[in-house]
Amino acid sequence: MLLRGCIQKVFGPVCRTTPAHCCRHDIAIVGKHNGSQAFLLLRGMCSTPLQENTTQPQQSSLHSPSEDLLQSLLHLGFAEDQARQLFYEGCKGHHGQKVTVHLCGVSTLVMLGLSPANVLRILQKCPDLCRVKGVQIQQRIDNLRNLGLIEGNLQRVISFYPKLLTLTPKRVNMVCRFLQEKCLFTSQQVTKILRNFPATMVEETDELEYKFQYAYFRMGLRHPEMLQSGLFRVSLADLCYRHGFLERRGQYQTPDKKGQTRIVNPSLKEVIGGSERAFLSQVAKATQEEFRVFQKLVTREQEEEQQEDELSSDEEAEESDETDEETGFDAKDT
Repeated sequence: MLLRGCIQKVFGPVCRTTPAHCCRHDIAIVGKHNGSQAFLLLRGMCSTPLQENTTQPQQSSLHSPSEDLLQSLLHLGFAEDQARQLFYEGCKGHHGQKVTVHLCGVSTLVMLGLSPANVLRILQKCPDLCRVKGVQIQQRIDNLRNLGLIEGNLQRVISFYPKLLTLTPKRVNMVCRFLQEKCLFTSQQVTKILRNFPATMVEETDELEYKFQYAYFRMGLRHPEMLQSGLFRVSLADLCYRHGFLERRGQYQTPDKKGQTRIVNPSLKEVIGGSERAFLSQVAKATQEEFRVFQKLVTREQEEEQQEDELSSDEEAEESDETDEETGFDAKDT
């Protein structure tokens, strides 16, 4: 009874529950916006479907559901213009197509403490989140709390990177476990990565491991400096280009086993923290043209190495075939 009362208080006339029946429902809305017909599908939870009254004129049945659902968003704290924007403009997916919006997902974000204006920005920023049901969003929020994101940080991370809520708990937990087991970050450090660099959760684990190994072995950096300098904010390509450019110019040396170098290396924050223009003028003391030439040179070297690897593989395969012929070995004999 208490749950039913809370639901009716929040969703107003949309949620019509009965003691003997509780199910999901789909509500289709057809309305007019700027002279053109707009269609939006909202999905709710824990309520019986709105029943169409077949005795009423068709125009009334098309108009009534949209007004009911607009009232539901008003109950959640949305201003009328915000509610209508969510209904008639909706969330735009690929190629500008309208995306299904889950009403219970919207309410879950509001109950998290996000303002209606912020919720609207989040859904427009990440249209894929419009497809996620309220129960799934709540499970993912609970999982983020279990990983150490406390109130305040949790809302900030979701507002900054709402795509995090489109990832399953299995995916997020897998990446966090990988950072602990393969990259040897502590659980507290993994929480900092999740809080400050949430996009890390969508990166391929192979690239994450190579980025860590590059910073650890080639640049001689340790875990705290990686986090403080924002290692996981930059791509692997940018890291390699900037460090390689400094290394070839004699402005960066890999520390020895004791962590010592003959020159003073710039910090990782100086290398990757600023824009390319700031990096070239303040750290590398070089021109953009020199940096472009270096990038082209590295690309050519990588292509040549790849071709050599392919040739070596072909030669090894040919030598293996010749050996089989000389020994009279036939795979069919096995």
